[in-house]
Amino acid sequence: MSKIMQGTDVAKAMKEELILKAEELKQKGVIPALAIVRVGARPEDLAYERGARKRMELVGITCKVMELPEDIGQEEFERAFSRVNADPNIHGILLFQPLPGHLDANPVKVMIDPLKDVDGMSPVNIAKVFAGDETGFAPCTAEAVVEILRYYGIGLEGKRVTVVGRSMVVGRPLAMLLLREHATVTICHTRTAELEAECQNAEILVAAAGKARMISGEMIREGAVVADVGINVDENGKLCGDVDYEAAETKAAYLSPVPGGVGSVTSSVLAKHVIRSADYFAKNACKHCRGVVV
Repeated sequence: MSKIMQGTDVAKAMKEELILKAEELKQKGVIPALAIVRVGARPEDLAYERGARKRMELVGITCKVMELPEDIGQEEFERAFSRVNADPNIHGILLFQPLPGHLDANPVKVMIDPLKDVDGMSPVNIAKVFAGDETGFAPCTAEAVVEILRYYGIGLEGKRVTVVGRSMVVGRPLAMLLLREHATVTICHTRTAELEAECQNAEILVAAAGKARMISGEMIREGAVVADVGINVDENGKLCGDVDYEAAETKAAYLSPVPGGVGSVTSSVLAKHVIRSADYFAKNACKHCRGVVV
């Protein structure tokens, strides 16, 4: 049977350090603050928002929500986002995506201050992640995978890692983070030929394709580490991951559950990024207001 990689344990381990760092900033007169920008009220957005707000409060970060109407126009949306972006009391911005179909997120991805882009959507931060520059913010979910593997003492150097999923939110940036840790990375997706063989070759398998239970037990190498990033709802309305959990449990040495796995760490990574950004602004306020980045 697998050892279950509980995300709540990882979040608890991160909590004390985050509280300490937030308190150090407050002693300097800086209150770390996150702004959540949400268009409409999708249930999944509201669920993540509740979890994120709770996590921020637990570690001492102020969380403000800008709720915009679902039918907001592009121009008005960009103006509203610009106001948050320019607010000197906001250190991090989280935009819930995908946006409604009539809105284009690309202008705000370019607009956002890279130093406030705590979920890695700015082209500047994405470029830094792909260049191996650790000053850039990676998407929180991608970094959460690395955090959970690190917590459970799973070494990455030299390991064969297969990432199933090629999105810019998880798959591709995660591959870059894994390469930074000296893993040997293969990126696959739903159209990969001989996907089963590629997965069976992996010592560490990350499922992030967004397709319910697509990773069957036959696709998992005996004794592999399996991190499930998928969040899906099955035909019975039950939350499930990209991995067939029951089948994987009999073969994997380590396995992350859904829910309660990687997703539980994501909001802690978000808090970590907000505190890092607040610390930067505290140390470089004058330089930043002159447009100088150090």
